[in-house]
Amino acid sequence: MKKIGWKTATAIVVSNMIGTGVFTSLGYQVPELHNTFTLLLLWFAGGVLALIGAFVYAELGTHFKQSGGDYIYLSRTYHPLAGYLTSWVSLIVGFSAPVSLAALAMAKYLGIEQVKTFAIFVIIFIAVFQCFSLKVSSHFQNIFAILKVVFIVVLIIIGFIIFPSQPNALLWDSTWKNELLMPAFASSLVFVTYAYTGWNSASYIVEELDKPKVNLPKALIIGTSFVTISYVLVNFVFLYHASISELSGKEDVANIAFYNVLGADGVKWVNYFIALQLVATISGYLWVGSRVTQATARENRLWKYLEKENKNRIPIRAVLIHTLISIIIILSGKFEEIFIYTSFVLQLLATAAVSTSLFLKKKDRTLFKGNWFLLLPSIFLLFSFYILYFTFANHPRESFIGLGIILVGGILYFFDKNKMIKE
Repeated sequence: MKKIGWKTATAIVVSNMIGTGVFTSLGYQVPELHNTFTLLLLWFAGGVLALIGAFVYAELGTHFKQSGGDYIYLSRTYHPLAGYLTSWVSLIVGFSAPVSLAALAMAKYLGIEQVKTFAIFVIIFIAVFQCFSLKVSSHFQNIFAILKVVFIVVLIIIGFIIFPSQPNALLWDSTWKNELLMPAFASSLVFVTYAYTGWNSASYIVEELDKPKVNLPKALIIGTSFVTISYVLVNFVFLYHASISELSGKEDVANIAFYNVLGADGVKWVNYFIALQLVATISGYLWVGSRVTQATARENRLWKYLEKENKNRIPIRAVLIHTLISIIIILSGKFEEIFIYTSFVLQLLATAAVSTSLFLKKKDRTLFKGNWFLLLPSIFLLFSFYILYFTFANHPRESFIGLGIILVGGILYFFDKNKMIKE
């Protein structure tokens, strides 16, 4: 089986990360947070958290040496139930919901009237490409990842070289000291952490990766570092070219900011490219998500049907089930509601997975032998609990939806276990 190198793995990381969140999140942050330092600190903190997570996952991925990511880490460290729940969450929320959000955002930026119909069509079209071969998937992913990187760099350059034509949202006074202590700062981190979702994606396909001990850390760290720098700069550009009142509560913040920069005709091209780069986001989540589902299917009877591969070793049924669930989510939910419960559950999932690294003995680590390594997961967990607490406090309804999804997974596990006993 032909394996992928660090460049394709990095492309998957970047593709999974740069997507819906960075082009929609700022509008949910500025209603209560106005200081530019506070807002940029949010995005920097999210990047540091993702980078710490990337270091931890690099260690976990090279230690366990199996595709499946969280499922493998939690099953092997805690209990099969923990792995089962993470795969269930990944199937419903972790990979399928981001596909839905990206497709909906794509329709929004293109100005399509039939938003849901268009989003469904796009998901099906991309899923077809995922079913050919690893080579086709790699080329498809690399091309759109390069487009994504070039686009966001050009967007930043344009934003910096053109002087704002109207009052903007930049505010550098001392109010940041008070804003850092506000509950809104903590709850805003949930939108930021969603935007960084995907920093761990290469660890899910470690069996498809050539020389994983070298290439997995390389892909995770390079991809996450690039995205962190890009996110801080692009959000500065949004604030530089739009006012708080214009951005507040809006999803299409890039459209608003670059309308002020390029006018009605110029902003159309920005919207087209935002929509186009979201293709890589959808593709990346379908690719990685199907491998996590396949890993679960190998060890659980109820999932067994989803293990099947085509002649090119693509888990075609897993790709199709993620496609179907993404379509159901589109038909059943609202953008912001999906956004919040997805963010909450994914943060909970990452917290559980990172905690498994605390149980790695020094002699079992392959990358970080020093005792200082334990600081990394400890910092991640502290920040993560901080985010989860305030998200639950400010968005209880969406948080309960997320917890309800987990509960359904627990019920399915015991049904699955009883099925195995009977057989």
